[in-house]
Amino acid sequence: MIVAIRTDAPAEARATFAPPRAVLPLWGALIAAAAAAGLLDLAFPATSVWIAAFPAVALLLLSLIGRRTWSALLVGFVFGAVFFLVLVSWTARYLGPIPWLALGLFEGALTALALIPVTLAYRWIPMMIRPGVLRAIVLSIVLAALWIGRELFLGNWPYGGFPWARIAYTLTDTAAARVTSWTGISGLGFLMVLLVAVLIELGRSGRRPRAALVLLPAVLVALLGFLPAFPTAAHGTMRIGAVQGNGPTGYFDERQPFSVIRAQTAASEPLYGKRMDLLVWPEGGLDGDPFQNDALATGLDEVAAGVRAPILANAATQKGDLFFNTSFLWPEGAHGALRREDVQTHAKRHPVPFGEYVPDRAFYNAIVPDLIGLIGREYTPGSDAPMIRVGDTPVGLAICFDVIYDDLIAEGIDSGAQVLVFQTNNADFRGTVENLQQLGIARMRAVETGRSVVNISTVGTSQVIRADGSTQASLNEDHPGALLEDVELRTGATAGVLIGPWLEQVLLWGGLLVVAAAGIGIRVRRRSRA
Repeated sequence: MIVAIRTDAPAEARATFAPPRAVLPLWGALIAAAAAAGLLDLAFPATSVWIAAFPAVALLLLSLIGRRTWSALLVGFVFGAVFFLVLVSWTARYLGPIPWLALGLFEGALTALALIPVTLAYRWIPMMIRPGVLRAIVLSIVLAALWIGRELFLGNWPYGGFPWARIAYTLTDTAAARVTSWTGISGLGFLMVLLVAVLIELGRSGRRPRAALVLLPAVLVALLGFLPAFPTAAHGTMRIGAVQGNGPTGYFDERQPFSVIRAQTAASEPLYGKRMDLLVWPEGGLDGDPFQNDALATGLDEVAAGVRAPILANAATQKGDLFFNTSFLWPEGAHGALRREDVQTHAKRHPVPFGEYVPDRAFYNAIVPDLIGLIGREYTPGSDAPMIRVGDTPVGLAICFDVIYDDLIAEGIDSGAQVLVFQTNNADFRGTVENLQQLGIARMRAVETGRSVVNISTVGTSQVIRADGSTQASLNEDHPGALLEDVELRTGATAGVLIGPWLEQVLLWGGLLVVAAAGIGIRVRRRSRA
């Protein structure tokens, strides 16, 4: 709601619509932004001090109040750069500081741009709405919506985006994660920021607050702490084995021919002769393309015969001149090489830029030819559905970083998936927190979709996760091992899956439109005065 101001109003009345002064001087705002970034990093796995996310948001919002555009850009860049450089420090594990700095600083720059609407909201909305409950609530809702808009911007652009650092992931291990089953992941993030923004407005009111403004934070806390999960229906169980071979699957690992499949086979042998419906191997669990290599096909046949079940495996496969990161269901009793077209497959939908392919290769090769030259194989995005059928049971799939993309997860649920399987290879990030950050996302997906999740890694940490996000079984990092669990199947789509994408668009465009409308209203008022 936009309230116009009469141009003949007294000066003291017009003053109540003045933009706010900066809460912090610029030097203090820069320190607050860096502190906000550090606190938010603490809230993510592996430290997982989730409560730190709330003061982190508060410090950042306070540092942006009353800022002009250029100082807001500087504050936003400090926050974004510090936050991402710490959060994704694992990118330097093998390739050194250049990719790490490039990613962290670039995401920091995008963060700075995306926080400009927050500063404008703090400047313009108070100039259009009288002080009071309405202003506080409208401003808080717009600020929370703009925060989600920033996450969506970074999560979709460029090169498919990097939606790794959504604030909702800090609450993976809390009761608040259940909110995602109603609103999706962005909806939970919106409520988190809304709570902080309302509390800030309460503190800035300078007067005894109205009951409505006090009641709103209490309602938000109740939602975050006590909202039950959206119900889905139990539909029996599926006995699934999952194998973490701990083989030499890193990009620079030294390996002998067939050393990866040997590691996976050795870790699978304790499951031989035990009843199961499906055996799952991780991303990169084979040394090559079994559709073109008889020795690998024979190895899969032997393991499938040993466990008397089909194997959901993954390998780099070739079709014509194109390469794909492909998961496929290798049937029991195949007896030799199969064609790719003869089995159920799903190719990775979002290959990792600068990891599995190089966008604009000529441009980046001119800048850092030594690094770009290391990435020789170019993976092509897949187009087949993220699902296979094991007997009559639909199984939803996501390969490694695909787990961070909402559209792929929703497509699997829309296709009827009753359980989710995430295959990943974390070998390039041994000894870092990358695998725990990714595992946290997998757990949030379980709660959001109301589905059990089998998250299997080449080197760990691997887990079977219940639909409520709790751990059913686990394998520690850097150890070979196998899991065999009766995994619950569930049917029915949660509200979070169904309305989450729509809610994201409402928040993204709604927040921007309100800020734009406020800016236009102020310009019209100034012209009328002139």
